[in-house]
Amino acid sequence: MSDDASPPLTGAALIRDQVSRLPDTPGVYRMFGEGGESLYVGKARSLKKRVIQYAQGRFHTNRIALMVDLTRSMEFTTTRTETDALLLEINLIKQLKPRFNVLLRDDKSFPEIVIRREHPAAQLRKHRGAHSIKGDYFGPFASASAVNRTLNTLQKAFLLRSCSDSVYESRTRPCMLHQIRRCAAPCVGLVSLEDYAGLVDQAEAFLRGRSRAVMAAMSEQMQAAAEDLEFETAARFRDRIRALASVAQETQVNPETVEEADVFALHAEGGQACVQVFFFRAGQNWGNRAYFPRVDRSDTDAEIMAAFIGQFYEGKPIPRLMLVSIEPDEAGLLKEAFTLKSGRRVEIARPLRGEKRGLVDNALLNAREALGRRMAEGSAQSKLLAAVAETFALEAPPERIEVYDNSHIMGTNAVGGMIVAGPEGFQKSQYRKFNIRGGDLTPGDDYGMMREVLRRRFARLAREEEAGEAPPRPDLVLLDGGAGQLAEALAVMADLGVDDIPLVGVAKGPDRDAGLERFFLPGKTPFMLEPKSPVLYYLQRLRDEAHRYAIGTHRAKRSAEMLKNPLDEIDGVGPARKKALLHAFGSARGVSRAAVDDLAKVDGVSEPLAQRIHDFFRNG
Repeated sequence: MSDDASPPLTGAALIRDQVSRLPDTPGVYRMFGEGGESLYVGKARSLKKRVIQYAQGRFHTNRIALMVDLTRSMEFTTTRTETDALLLEINLIKQLKPRFNVLLRDDKSFPEIVIRREHPAAQLRKHRGAHSIKGDYFGPFASASAVNRTLNTLQKAFLLRSCSDSVYESRTRPCMLHQIRRCAAPCVGLVSLEDYAGLVDQAEAFLRGRSRAVMAAMSEQMQAAAEDLEFETAARFRDRIRALASVAQETQVNPETVEEADVFALHAEGGQACVQVFFFRAGQNWGNRAYFPRVDRSDTDAEIMAAFIGQFYEGKPIPRLMLVSIEPDEAGLLKEAFTLKSGRRVEIARPLRGEKRGLVDNALLNAREALGRRMAEGSAQSKLLAAVAETFALEAPPERIEVYDNSHIMGTNAVGGMIVAGPEGFQKSQYRKFNIRGGDLTPGDDYGMMREVLRRRFARLAREEEAGEAPPRPDLVLLDGGAGQLAEALAVMADLGVDDIPLVGVAKGPDRDAGLERFFLPGKTPFMLEPKSPVLYYLQRLRDEAHRYAIGTHRAKRSAEMLKNPLDEIDGVGPARKKALLHAFGSARGVSRAAVDDLAKVDGVSEPLAQRIHDFFRNG
């Protein structure tokens, strides 16, 4: 009996077959390749009319033709409107990161400032992520340094507390921030809660753009204090006014006609693109950041701008106004989607004159310069990677280099760190930390820690590849260590069946001197590089970055251990009872010294619980 089964449809034939069953309604389509990898996500006003264009073979660029040829399956989702389709498309692109879409690669949330209102004495703090805390949020700020500068100014000007509630409740005397005039010390009653609330209201007014009114009110208070011969009070108001005035001096551009807007400027050249984003809130420049989305030479500027802006606001607050250097594709649809998503009218404008045009031109200049620097660095990076390939006899310049290092103190709080580098420099979103879990490891066993880290990393790689997935695979692995670490790593990789990945051990020189490193390759004699070799300098940077990351991770873990409160380990002591105990006795040490009768007097602590707390500390 012969097998007459026809081969599965692929490419244009597959798409033609799918079109016959598609509705003439809005929706989103997805194309997938041989291994199930995502190739492309698109939206359409009519799925049938849009998808059939891929099967006709007309007006295709080489890139689109390749995408169609690689297509092995498709999925479709119908939506109520084209706006809903656009929002779903943006979400899926962020989630699937398709190969042929314009892709925003850096999608981290931005830092913000929050005035936390849950406490009678509101707290001023930096925040990143979802708005899970009750309070007023202000942002986004382009960087941690930008938000830290503003926080520093606000502390000087409004004297708001930044300490945690537990620290606030346990204070018996003013802290150092009060001594240097950064906090009004409501914790010990040096300012009434009513007067403190007035400071909070002033800070909120300043962050909402009413800075001139706030400074004018402070100026009147300063004059009144001076007239009453209260010169020390007048001097404090003077210092607070100076702090607020410094905001205008630190930011280069503070527009008079723009209260709230994000400015986007795109410069594309040589198959690469840079989008420079400036943030303006409360009439102030809150920083800028350069982005380098993944694009193709065939993508138009309008297409890049539309894809970038759409993805940029996934999970981020949307301003009322966006100023752009070039009008994005389907700008009206984008505005409708953003208005629907934010619940308020959103405008996208390309200004032609005036101050707004000046803001866009300034952003465009920054975009052009940033892309020029990146292209120059990329050229140098390509040469370096080619030299690395030659040094270690690789088949091609490595696209992904993974570097591993461990950190511990006498075996405690041991962690492993993995950093990733490639043609675009350090890929920090790919960094990974490994909490060493091996209970049978001897404290300080560097070999055992290396084995555990590599086994966990590459066992996962092997599982995902066996399942038909396409996980990131390194072209080169650098290990902190010499022949011993290399031998252990080779054994782990052989056991996992991934022994085709090149491994190199980097041993530090005598007295850890930079420039005297020895390199260990399987089956080869260890060697050193010329002290002034660019490759040596590059490898030192990789090793130092891995060491920095491992050390930082270790310190964070150690700090977390040190901050653990013994009360957290007692069954029946939750946040409320813990707070009451700390308030009553000042600290965990004070609780440990308390008698059972005194413990039982604390609100919420019963006699049996008091005995349990007492026994916990007496039993070590």
